[in-house]
Amino acid sequence: MVNSFFEEMHKMPKAASYNLFPYVPGPDGRMVNSHSNAGTDLDLAEKGRLLILSDLHMGAGKRDDLAANGELLIKALEDYYFPAGWTLILNGDIEELQRFHLTQIRERWIRLYQIFDRFNAEGRLYKNLGNHDEDLIFERNYPYSLTNFIRVKGIIPIYIYHGHQSSRIYTNYNSLLRTGVRYILKPFGIKNISSARSPYRRFSVEKKSYNFSIKNNCISIIGHTHRALFESLGRFDYIKYEIERLCRDYPFSEGEEKHKIEDEVAALLGDLRKLKRKERQDVLRQSLYGNEMPVPCLFNSGSAIGRKGIDAIELDDRSIALVYWFAEGHERKFIRRGHYPVEYLENSPYRRSVLNQDRLDYIKARIELLGARFF
Repeated sequence: MVNSFFEEMHKMPKAASYNLFPYVPGPDGRMVNSHSNAGTDLDLAEKGRLLILSDLHMGAGKRDDLAANGELLIKALEDYYFPAGWTLILNGDIEELQRFHLTQIRERWIRLYQIFDRFNAEGRLYKNLGNHDEDLIFERNYPYSLTNFIRVKGIIPIYIYHGHQSSRIYTNYNSLLRTGVRYILKPFGIKNISSARSPYRRFSVEKKSYNFSIKNNCISIIGHTHRALFESLGRFDYIKYEIERLCRDYPFSEGEEKHKIEDEVAALLGDLRKLKRKERQDVLRQSLYGNEMPVPCLFNSGSAIGRKGIDAIELDDRSIALVYWFAEGHERKFIRRGHYPVEYLENSPYRRSVLNQDRLDYIKARIELLGARFF
């Protein structure tokens, strides 16, 4: 069942009539205090290109999750996105307030906040709340506007929200979870329990967002689970579709091309085996769409704290793309196989690769045709 928060998102008036709403409906119908704008509207025709990042988990000290990719993120924003006029959307869990105080984070990440300030000064910064940084609503001097969701106007309606709103635990008991993380888990070096580490919680969050998108003939772009999704497909499902495509091409290929397909299928099968070891088998057998064709309505920008780089979503008025930033020599193995274009960031070891890209009009047609079977 689609929760009332998402239904309320779809019924919201246009941005011009938004006020500071004292309450926002929670997923179970009860009310939770917000102290921030419920949402805002963006027009792709006016804003141009959007970069969507989530789950930076900026911290301080030894257990700062962003430490490994911080310089990469700074360079990508400073030298690639800002000069080219991109609008930056920070989609929740930007500051890690469950383990650190905001003053500590701001002192640690001065350069990153300076870049945020530059985007903000030009009206090119939007910031959604997540479950790890929702206490920002109590910061009276916080410099950026805060929202729960962003509705993007274009070829097809697009909703950008963190994703934790679909969980009763995070909306009703987040303050209790924060206390446990900060004063019990953190002092002993124990990692906090989250949807990103639980296959079952990831599946639940994604399933509810997927159902919301189908019901409303729209696209959802979320974060929260740290699992990059493109057109409702995670890496596991995407690999299976890639293997099927390569097998169909194989009988019509010759010579060197035939050998390339053989090598790629072998490599993809190896990737599948690794993913099976990482996830529970009964979870892998499930998918967001059962045994039917997937409706390409759900996207996830992944996170900025991956071991080998940063995932992000890029969006313009015609297309959407899942991109991957990494340091030369430290990329994921499937990038090294040479099947993805790699763009070099000048005077740096950092690289950008487009993992998936598609036209919005094509996605819109598939959502309308495939989504209709649910009703």
